[in-house]
Amino acid sequence: MTTDSSSAPASARPHPLLRLANLAMGACLGVMAVAVFINVVLRYGFGSGVAASEELSRLLFVWMVFIGATAAYPLGEHMAFTSLLGALQRKPLAMRLLTVLIRLLVVVACAMLAWGAWQQVVVGMDSRSVVLGYPAALLPLPALLCALAIGAMAFVELVRNKPMALGHGAEVE
Repeated sequence: MTTDSSSAPASARPHPLLRLANLAMGACLGVMAVAVFINVVLRYGFGSGVAASEELSRLLFVWMVFIGATAAYPLGEHMAFTSLLGALQRKPLAMRLLTVLIRLLVVVACAMLAWGAWQQVVVGMDSRSVVLGYPAALLPLPALLCALAIGAMAFVELVRNKPMALGHGAEVE
C-alpha cells in the first residue's frame, strides 16, 4: 500500500510557504555545493578558479540562513531555555505573563534587527559587489525580511494570546 501526501490530514502536511522555504534553502545549498566543488577542482586541478564562486556562495549562504531561521520560528525550532517555562507550567497566570513578556521581547528584538538591516540595505543600494556586480543591498536584505516575518508571527501570537509551546517534548533542565 502506498501513501501519498494528498491523503494525509491537513495538519500533517507542511504549509505551502514552509515547503517553498525548504525548496529555496535546498536550491541555495545545491548551487553553493556545485559552485564550491567546481572552484576546488579548477583551483587544485588546473591552477585557476572561478572568482564568482566565493561571492555567490557567501550571498547564498546568508540567504539560506535567514530563510531557515524564518521557517524555524513557527515550528518552534529555535533554541529555547525551558527551565523557567517548565517550572511555570503548573502556574497558568505566571506562564501567560512570561509568554507575553517573551513575545514582546521577540517583537522588540525583531524591530531592532529590522531597523539595522534596513539601514544596511539603504547603504548597499548605491554599491555593487566586486566580482558579480549585484547590488550590495542583497546581503542585508534577508536579515530585514527575516526580522519582519518573525516579528509579525510573534505579534500575531501575542495578539491571539497563543500559549507558549515548549515543543518537541522539550526536556526541562
